[in-house]
Amino acid sequence: MDIPATRRLVHTRKIECHGYVRADGMMEVESVMRDISVGGSDLFFKTLAPGEDLHHMQITLTLDRSLVIHHVQVGTLAAPTPWCAEANAVYDGLIGLQIGPGFTQKLRELAGGTKGCTHLTELMGPVATTAFQTWHALARETGSARAARALPGLLPRPALFNTCQAYRADAKALEAIWPLDRRAPSAANEG
Repeated sequence: MDIPATRRLVHTRKIECHGYVRADGMMEVESVMRDISVGGSDLFFKTLAPGEDLHHMQITLTLDRSLVIHHVQVGTLAAPTPWCAEANAVYDGLIGLQIGPGFTQKLRELAGGTKGCTHLTELMGPVATTAFQTWHALARETGSARAARALPGLLPRPALFNTCQAYRADAKALEAIWPLDRRAPSAANEG
């Protein structure tokens, strides 16, 4: 039996995302990322006391039900240099983009490398996933996939189609929610 090595916490990263539906039907995803220096740190541009944030950044996206981004708000509340927040404005370029296939590539083209902030760009991954989960939760409120499957006739292609190994075109999970005999002729060729 291995004896666990003694360890000491020196850094904590917290990411928290919340998805909301607004009264006007739009969705908002709020996300916060914090890197916390547990024991403090002496950086080139500042000194952090124990428990102080090295990074504290926020992103809020406003999206429609098609996951098209209508508004972006980015905040850098703590960063290791006084110039980190200069990258915030580049994320306004996300307006008009749709979260879905190709989104990550477009994000990298817009804000990757020296064009944006590494930490904000990384935070967009959980933001996009939370947007999709928020959309999915709202779709369940209006009717579940199981309820739709119980109705007669052809079924639309599920949004989860080919998004991961469990929902790949030839997977058992996809076949269960979207049976071959219930697919529209043009959609049947896709699966």
